[in-house]
Amino acid sequence: MRSFLILLSIVVLSAFAGGQTYSPRPGETVIKIIIEGRGNIFIKLHTKEAPKTTSHILDLVSEKFYDGQKVFRAEKTPRPYAIQLGDPITKTKDVNDEAVGKGGSGKSVPYEDSGFPNEEGAVGLAAIQGDKNSGDSQFYILMSPARFLDGGYTVFGKVVAGMDVVKRVERGDKVVSITVVH
Repeated sequence: MRSFLILLSIVVLSAFAGGQTYSPRPGETVIKIIIEGRGNIFIKLHTKEAPKTTSHILDLVSEKFYDGQKVFRAEKTPRPYAIQLGDPITKTKDVNDEAVGKGGSGKSVPYEDSGFPNEEGAVGLAAIQGDKNSGDSQFYILMSPARFLDGGYTVFGKVVAGMDVVKRVERGDKVVSITVVH
């Protein structure tokens, strides 16, 4: 009985501490985002439906572009909406700096209609409002449906594990790393 309680405690503590894991199925491309003090978020990429976008994001991941950046947007009121990251200036500037949210890698990606809706867990390429071909390195993760975004932003992935972590993320939280899960 004591061994069972110890094992149960370990399982509960690792889940609470963000110890989520996900094993990709054959043919899936999955990235893992580690948010400092929050846990792991696993995103399945829509590589067939948004090939240019996912290729660009995977290139940035391989360059460790996102490592050390901060989440600069966490819209939670009046209802949970979205978190956003991908501006490299957040590595050196406070998230309240007026320059934050305007930066990127310098390589834009044209809009791709992946056919996926902006629903809870959707991951989309942020773009300048009114110019859906201006997406670069910034992306959002939705905490609730936002179908009004459909057709304006490339939905290139979906959270497959760690949605509870997404909902705990706060503005200013640090991205430890983003890696491809094998």
